[in-house]
Amino acid sequence: MKRIMMMFLIVIAMPLAATACGFGDQSPDGYENANVNHAHEHWMQGEKSPVPFMLLDVRTAEEYAEGHVEGATLIPVQELAKRLGDIPHGKRVYVYCHSGVRSVKASKLLAKHGFKNIENIKGGIKAWKAAGYPVVK
Repeated sequence: MKRIMMMFLIVIAMPLAATACGFGDQSPDGYENANVNHAHEHWMQGEKSPVPFMLLDVRTAEEYAEGHVEGATLIPVQELAKRLGDIPHGKRVYVYCHSGVRSVKASKLLAKHGFKNIENIKGGIKAWKAAGYPVVK
């Protein structure tokens, strides 16, 4: 009985542990929703990261100028379909906007066009700033 109970607890704890470690939840549209801490940890690794990545800001140019994550590439969501060639296929792509609505739209579009390793940053730049992470102008 103890053995069965232990197995049950392990099965229950595995998804919780994965979430706590920063893994996001897989959407049915082919991208993941990543928490801001996970994205920040990857960002902190920079060029030394074992997994090459790109930060994609899908807000407007005006919003980007008000403050963005250092190193992010700006491609407003309205232009994304025309600029798919600017997105590398061999990298993980972290997508963010102001609060997470436009980045979901952009993540769906990228997944629909065959991009893999797309991660929507839940809460967008708003969550990034709320966590105390730096932005540049």
